[in-house]
Amino acid sequence: MTQAPTQPLNHPLHSVRIVEFEGLGPGPLAGWVLAGLGAQVTVIRRPGGNAMAEQLGGAGGNRLLDGKQIVTLDLKRAADRAAALDLVAQADALIEGNRPGVMERLGLGPADCAERNPRLVYGRMTGWGQTGPLAQVVGHDLNYVALSGMLSLAARRGGNTPHEPPIVPPTLVGDAGGALGLALGLVSAVMAARQSGQGCVVDAAIVDVVAMLGTLALWIHGGGQLAGPVADSPFHDSPFYDVYRCADGRHLTLAPLEPAFYVEALKRLGLDDVAPDSQYDLRTWPALKARLTALFASQPRAHWDARLEGSDACYAPVLDLHEAVTHPHNQARGTFRQDAQGRIHAAIAPRFTPLR
Repeated sequence: MTQAPTQPLNHPLHSVRIVEFEGLGPGPLAGWVLAGLGAQVTVIRRPGGNAMAEQLGGAGGNRLLDGKQIVTLDLKRAADRAAALDLVAQADALIEGNRPGVMERLGLGPADCAERNPRLVYGRMTGWGQTGPLAQVVGHDLNYVALSGMLSLAARRGGNTPHEPPIVPPTLVGDAGGALGLALGLVSAVMAARQSGQGCVVDAAIVDVVAMLGTLALWIHGGGQLAGPVADSPFHDSPFYDVYRCADGRHLTLAPLEPAFYVEALKRLGLDDVAPDSQYDLRTWPALKARLTALFASQPRAHWDARLEGSDACYAPVLDLHEAVTHPHNQARGTFRQDAQGRIHAAIAPRFTPLR
């Protein structure tokens, strides 16, 4: 008989202890994800709190502190630095998001911490990384995604200009991607440290992580199918991978890249006169895109939801955040919840279920 686990299945990191030096954005997000997976995360806060986090989060509090223990220390005081090192001595991992050199000047750099805890995994969350010409330069999500080359792939050809500027992505391509990269690095390094007894520094640069996560785009780019605004691309110019406006001003997405799914989309849209085998014939794209634009604009989004959603036509409506909370699929999975004040919260992912 299989023995029942002593911890909830969704808390696989219950034995991992992490010290997080309070920061902004991806570092705290990484800590929140790890805490949601069961890690014991202690945040070292500055006296007076984090003004920028309060500005961004408003009066609703900082969701990224949920599930974490808070300790307030003034790291400019020797006694408080010693208290921080005491916490580090008992930890498996550390998260910090300062410019390179700041923690070293405080006496809390990797070498200082290694003296107290040689198996510590020292996680460093930055935009540009610990080395390189830009290491000491400030920046934000949009800058890092731009330097990775990925932002250029969101540009389109314009009417009277060579191409339109890329759209500004929501702050999750860079910051959230970087947070996930840091979390993966910490967990990987903690596993190794528990076997070897030797810790390491995890240099999680957002530019590096975004470039890595862009491997699919790089692969498709190498095949000539994703070149931004300089060449026809299924992801920019085709009629079968785009966002369309409906009669009520709402929008929908259509993305049947594979021939079998394209056939399903054509059938459900009543386009029996469109030859499925011409899907990747670039000469047909402008006329069919104009036709689809007019077709989708002729009916409200609810009409297209009823006709296309739940099929293999590769369809989804463009939902606002409140619509996303109430969508049946997201409700069935518990993807979101709303608190008493109406604020939206997302659940921890991925999910864990028994093997048998």
